[in-house]
This record gives sequence, structure tokens and C-alpha cells, in this order.
Amino acid sequence: MKINKTIALLLLTIVFALGLIACSKPTLDPLENTDDTVDTTEILAESKTRIVTDVWGREVEIPSKVQTIICLGSGAPRLAAYLNVMDMVIGVEQHDLDGMTVLRDYSPVYHGRLKDLPVVGAGGGSGSNNGYPEEIIRLAPDVILAGFTKEAADELQSQTNIPVVAVRYISNGLANDTFYKAMGVFAEVVDGKDRCELVLSFIDEWKEDLNKRTVDIPDDEKLRAYTGAVTFSGRHGFAGTYSNFGPFIVINAINVADEVSKEGYYETGFEDIIVWDPDIIFLDPANMNLVNDEYSTNPNYFKALRAVQEGNVYTMPSFNNCGMNISYALMNAYFSGLVLFPEQFADVDMADKSQEILTLFLGENTYETIVEGGLYYGRITIGE
Repeated sequence: MKINKTIALLLLTIVFALGLIACSKPTLDPLENTDDTVDTTEILAESKTRIVTDVWGREVEIPSKVQTIICLGSGAPRLAAYLNVMDMVIGVEQHDLDGMTVLRDYSPVYHGRLKDLPVVGAGGGSGSNNGYPEEIIRLAPDVILAGFTKEAADELQSQTNIPVVAVRYISNGLANDTFYKAMGVFAEVVDGKDRCELVLSFIDEWKEDLNKRTVDIPDDEKLRAYTGAVTFSGRHGFAGTYSNFGPFIVINAINVADEVSKEGYYETGFEDIIVWDPDIIFLDPANMNLVNDEYSTNPNYFKALRAVQEGNVYTMPSFNNCGMNISYALMNAYFSGLVLFPEQFADVDMADKSQEILTLFLGENTYETIVEGGLYYGRITIGE
């Protein structure tokens, strides 16, 4: 079928005209919002932020590039130290201003810097919101990293209108899954993935080393251990103990306190310890004044314990203070191994191993400092 030339020319003219109209459409201002264009202002704004999911599953919008942070609550400042981002911290909790303390492993290294920062919270390990909203708003950090409960994190974020990312971890076991998760979340916020992977890989190596030394030893060839006078939610006397005690778990030790169906820290009965009659007793040297007071009241009780009679009482320095000092817990595991499995740990020197661990976590060897501060390793005598 042939098309009339006149009609064909008319059709071509119409198509060409439409093309001119399309090509001559004016260029839109990229920031101009019209009904038929995407809101590019929103796109640009979104490109400056990102979403992170914290340990409670909260999705928090934070700047794409985080430059300043505040760390509040249980464990948060410690994670900043482990990730080597203390230079990003612009505010400090009151308890980190009250003087250097070896009870928090990062304090000997970072107290000199932290003491000059503004106070932004009370500090502590309860998980509640103890931040100072007005001071935080004044400092305007990019992100607040908090060892808070979900409810406390929500509360502080609503008070300050500043992103609050929860990084709380549980001080059970030794560097458990909650710690790994908190480290990962913190690292995502501060762009510290490589450092995070390095620290966690070393923890894995140390835990594997501790386990393989003892994993094949039959239980009937192991000494039975008890750890008392522990520090957890405060100081405790001889009957303060743990089940599922992290430093014992990683070396496959027999913990007599596991015979009670309780998880973590608890107060046992003095009569229970007599029944257990452990071969080895470990006590927190910082709480020996409490134990010695108990001894002065009832010396015959302690003299009845076989470990006391044979001089098998050793230190177990505290590793919990506003969250777990993972460095100290690992050091305690190696010391426990030296005492309970001397043949399998014969190659371990506590000063050298502590230097290795502390330097990895904190960048400095603070072993002599913490020993001078009362967190030392060795035999002790109850009642002296």
C-alpha cells in the first residue's frame, strides 16, 4: 500500500517538531522541586548520612563521616580505647576525672587526655541514662556511643536530638558474643573495621591457645578451683563468686561454684565452700581487707579449708569495672592456667604475656602500673 507523499511529509514534520520541543525543554535547577522531578535536596541530605543498627537492633541515622563522639555508660570508653579512637572523644564521664585508676584498663593510658575534657555524664555500669543532656547538646558530638539499655538510649536521643548508638555488652564468659557485636557496631560508626578485626582476631588466637593447652586433660586429673572475693556490682567478701567463670572456662578448668545452678556472679554460702573444699582458691587482692575481716571473726573456718592449709591461695585481680576489661580477663586466664596446669603453661611468663596483651589492646605496656596499683599475680595468705 502506497502512502500519499503529502501525508508522509506532514507526518515527518510533526515528528521533527516534537523532537525540537523535547530537546528545547529548559534545564532544571538541581535543587528546584517540581511535581515531575525528584527532590534532589533530599537526595543530597541522604548522601551525608547513613544508617547503623546498634546492639539492640535500633536503626540510627548518623553522619556519613563521624568525626566527634561521646562515650557513655558501661564499656563504651573502653571500646574507644581498644579501637584506638580516643582522639575522637570530646567529652568524658565524671568517674574518669576522679583520678587514674587501674580498675579500668584504659585509664593508665588515657587519663591524662580525658581529664581535660568537659564532663558529659556521671559514669557507671547500670545501663541507665546518666548523661548530662545540656552539656552534650553544647558540645554537639556527631554521635553518642552508649553502654545503655534500649530504653535509656532512646531517652537520651530524644533529650539531645543527637544520634545515640547502643554498644552495651554483657560481662559473662570471656569476650562473649555480645562483646564482639558491640565492637563491630562501634567500629562501623567510627570507620574502625580494620582495627576491630585485628583486635578480635588476637582475642580468638589467645582463646584458642588457652583452650588447646588443656582441652585433652581428663577431668579426674584436674585440680578443682574456687574464685572468691570477686568484684561485680561492687566489692564482695570470701563468698562472692562466679559460676561459668570466663578465665576458667577458656582453660577448661573445674570450677566448684558451677555446682550451683546459677549463672554468673552470686553469693554462695560459707558452708558450700567447706563442702566443695577446693584444691586451689583465687581471691581478688583488692578485696582482701574484706576477707581478712571475715578471717578475724572466724579463723577456724578458713583453717579448715585444704587450700588454706596447704598454702594454695592465689590472686585473681578484678577485671570488671563498668564492663569487663577484656585484657585483664585474658591475663587472669593465663595466670589461672599457670597455677592449675603448670606443665601445660610452663612456657608462659606472666610479665611477658601481659605486655603482649596490654600492648595490643591499649598501645602501651601498663603491667608495672597495674601491679603497683594492686592488681598483681602470686600467692597470698588469708589473715595477714
